[in-house]
Amino acid sequence: MIHLTNIQKQHGTQVLLQNASLQILPATRTGLVGPNGAGKTTVFRLITGEEEPDKGEISCSKKTVIGYFAQDVGEMAGRSVLTEVMSAAGDIVELGVQIREMEAAMGEPMEEDEMTALLERYGESVEIFEQRGGYDLESRAQAILTGLGISPLDFKTPVEAFSGGWKMRIALAKILTINPDVLLLDEPTNHLDIESILWLEEWLRTDFKGALLMTCHDREFMNKIVNRIIEVANGSTTTYSGNFDFYLQEREIRRQQLQASFKRQQEMLAKEEEFIARFAARASHASQVQSRIKKIEKIERIVLPPEQRTIRFDFPVPPRSGDDVLHLKNLGKTWTGHDGRIIPVFHGLSGTVRRLEKIAVVGVNGAGKSTLLKVITGATEATEGEVMVGSGVTTGYFSQHAMDLLHPDQTVFQAVQESMPMENIGAIRNLCGAFLFSGDDVDKRIANLSGGEKSRIILARLLGQPLNFLVLDEPTNHLDIQSREVLLAALQKFEGTVILVSHDRHFLRSLVTRVLEIDHGEMRIYDGDYDYYLRQVKERTG
Repeated sequence: MIHLTNIQKQHGTQVLLQNASLQILPATRTGLVGPNGAGKTTVFRLITGEEEPDKGEISCSKKTVIGYFAQDVGEMAGRSVLTEVMSAAGDIVELGVQIREMEAAMGEPMEEDEMTALLERYGESVEIFEQRGGYDLESRAQAILTGLGISPLDFKTPVEAFSGGWKMRIALAKILTINPDVLLLDEPTNHLDIESILWLEEWLRTDFKGALLMTCHDREFMNKIVNRIIEVANGSTTTYSGNFDFYLQEREIRRQQLQASFKRQQEMLAKEEEFIARFAARASHASQVQSRIKKIEKIERIVLPPEQRTIRFDFPVPPRSGDDVLHLKNLGKTWTGHDGRIIPVFHGLSGTVRRLEKIAVVGVNGAGKSTLLKVITGATEATEGEVMVGSGVTTGYFSQHAMDLLHPDQTVFQAVQESMPMENIGAIRNLCGAFLFSGDDVDKRIANLSGGEKSRIILARLLGQPLNFLVLDEPTNHLDIQSREVLLAALQKFEGTVILVSHDRHFLRSLVTRVLEIDHGEMRIYDGDYDYYLRQVKERTG
């Protein structure tokens, strides 16, 4: 379907791809992985034609329809949500118009040859129209928008009324609605909640019939969708048959095999070179020496790829808090709408958070999860009831809006150092590195960073302080899988209490010991891990 063969691509002095090859075959489900900056986005842009290879060949049928969801959604304005989504399928709408025109033309008298040509063109058009889902375009667009969490009540709302995160959902809906032959998804779950992620997971598994190539930092999502991995690293591409977990295991096996082969080759070369050095001056061994020189010149040397550096960070041991960290007593919260209406969020929430617990707050989008965290941390006041904080509790709060508090003129290093002034330079650089700021990156100014980079700095600042109660609202957003694993390992070893909201199921499954579910304004408490919570919900709902 799409073949990239012996591709070479360079940005400035950086060689991203060197004789790299990959294939996208019909109906395959492929994950694209690799370190930041390795060239994953470049692969997408080469496939879509946004970039040209310096060398090599890209072959793709002209009839192949490619849909590309990128993190840059571009401008959206002047249309309703539904109209904006359907606009992506403008060629299909136009084809429908042409089909109706051809049907009308068939009722008019014409020459036999002309009618034959018209019927042939009509048959081809109808086949394409059906294949691309032209007959159910609007209903499909509505179903996709609903699945991605946008209510039918908002279908006629102007797109400019939505925030950046919701515009990302609209952009994703546009790509899914065109029903392409090849679907390219760059981090599709970044701005989705768990309900939307589960819907997208099911849609890709059952409804979408084309080929898929995607990057994703959600490990569980990758494992459930893909059955093939293409790794982009060190200028080359390597294909693995299996999901993400299989790829990790197989990559380690291949790495060990390569190291063993490298060691054997080095031992053999050392022996040959020792023989050459010993007998080079002896005429009686001249032919043997020359033979061995020619032999080692012909050997293709095994090159070990550079080790991907994994930076670890351990929390400072926090001061011990009391056994009861937090009491919630009949907690309630309402918001006042723009029109003065009172909007209830939750009511009557009661419970206790105990020392060393790792708690997930779950619930559908809009249930009040983030609001509860704001009330717990004092970022907003409760409407009724009270929050009682235990003795010796020192709280750290991570929210998506905390990045606005960063000083734009500071460097990355200065921003992190500010939160841990007594630490040495090495410890600060280590913490920066754990969140993808290595080398000269630590000298970047905050003003020049993306939202995701600022988010990672806030996390780094939190992790460097001796806090014993962490309240985290979507801490894994914008982190790649490696960084999520660093954060997960640190939280697992953290000798304090954690309460968090996250849509990363692997993260929740690996960390939490207790679940609080907010459902229709009330709270259910599950005294077990995330899998226990899922089993209980399944039993309750049948």
